[in-house]
Amino acid sequence: MNRREMIAAVGAALAGLAAPEALAQPKPKRGGKFVYTNLYPNNRMGDAKNGRHPYHLLDINTRSAFNGLAFVNDRLQVEPELATAWTPSADLKAWDIQLREGVVFHNGRDMTADDVIASFAFHQARTSFARQIAKVEKTGTHKVRMHLAKPNSEFPFILGEYQLMIMPAAPLETIGLDGIGTGPFRIVDLDPKRRLVMERNERYWRKGLPHVDRLEVASSPGRMESALNGFRGGQFDAVLGVDPGILPELDRIPGTVVSTALSGDQALMILPKHEGSVFADKRIRQALALAIDREKIVRIVYGTKTGWVGNDSHLTPSNPEFLPVTFKRDVAKAKRLLAEAGHPNGITLPTFYFTASWPEVPRVFQVLAQSVKEAGITLPIEQRPSDGYRDWRVEDKARTRKHRFAYGPAGVRNPGVSLYRMRPDNNESGYWSGAACEKYMKLYDEAVVEPDPVKRKFLYVQMQQILADEVPAIHPAGRRNMLIHKSNVHGLENHSQFWSIRFDEVWKA
Repeated sequence: MNRREMIAAVGAALAGLAAPEALAQPKPKRGGKFVYTNLYPNNRMGDAKNGRHPYHLLDINTRSAFNGLAFVNDRLQVEPELATAWTPSADLKAWDIQLREGVVFHNGRDMTADDVIASFAFHQARTSFARQIAKVEKTGTHKVRMHLAKPNSEFPFILGEYQLMIMPAAPLETIGLDGIGTGPFRIVDLDPKRRLVMERNERYWRKGLPHVDRLEVASSPGRMESALNGFRGGQFDAVLGVDPGILPELDRIPGTVVSTALSGDQALMILPKHEGSVFADKRIRQALALAIDREKIVRIVYGTKTGWVGNDSHLTPSNPEFLPVTFKRDVAKAKRLLAEAGHPNGITLPTFYFTASWPEVPRVFQVLAQSVKEAGITLPIEQRPSDGYRDWRVEDKARTRKHRFAYGPAGVRNPGVSLYRMRPDNNESGYWSGAACEKYMKLYDEAVVEPDPVKRKFLYVQMQQILADEVPAIHPAGRRNMLIHKSNVHGLENHSQFWSIRFDEVWKA
């Protein structure tokens, strides 16, 4: 046997060995019902009048009934969805978008450029993500051109935002209220704030999908034990947003599969800098950041498999641009900074407020408050109800920019969006200002017009270094999103953006 014959023979043998494994892969089964519950609160849930609208749907995962022009996968890469391609102008201010042809809404009507224009007219008026769009014009039956107020090299990521769904064209007052979309399931019943029932969309543009006949969603915000009991008893096929701290317990539930995403939300500490606030002094912000035992939070609350140390930016380890923490906890330096700021005997900070948007959030801040005591920092903490929390947290944004020292959940996104959240006019930055802030925003302005991703990354790293020094906000730790499902459930993939989990390919054996 010569060398060529030997290679061919080995290849055939390996192929033969692989064949049984390939044959063993289960073939998707069509039909049946899939029921899941989620533990995260959706503060935008609607009522009987608007509950079917993508802005107010019971489950923040709007892609069950709707689609966007783009989709962001778990690797934080943007993919086409209802758009098939996008091409920017040389100055990155105009984007030509080719729409997918042959897509129909649940009511059987073709999706065209007119629907995209009407949908974005609503989005431009209602959400900050779309306000950068100055104009949308029709350039063909299935083509639009979006003109931006400013250049944006990462604009396709915006097209994948969970609110920016495509709805049948209608007046601004009524668009989206019927719940009709292009998604894999159509809404058939809704009990606002409790339960959503959907059935397979036979006209779905992803041919052969979805697999299940019926999708049911139950809302269980803050009721983890109840959700787990329902899972054990067979009421639910899956539970989304489970507490990473109970991973050992979950492993003991027979027939349970644990799915962990690449990353997920962070626990953002918003530091108010209005007149009279202690956090107007940079030294106190730095002292607090240095006093927090971040490693301890991860170890106790999450474990290394499901948590990570935050670097005081909105970026996460799943962002290729993420800069790992370059400083270590330093209690002695924290004490020196407090003394320089006029607090040689320590300081009692204002009450820090939080809500349990994730089950483990209370434990995060309990460990955090205990750890800063070593630096002479007393941090009173108080848990608030989820209902109305976001509005309650901002006292008088319009006139004084005054707000409470409080927690805000920070989801993972592309760096352009994430780092922009520390801009001076945003509540999450505590309305940060000063020379460092101006330098930060100058770097941002350079990054958004930079088409080269390598050069953009260099700019983003510099921005993170400024945040580490200035501490306009604190991100002590982050969580990798977790869900559990029954072992007979297939095709359910977790996602760092919990709002982007897809149910198209889910099926039950």
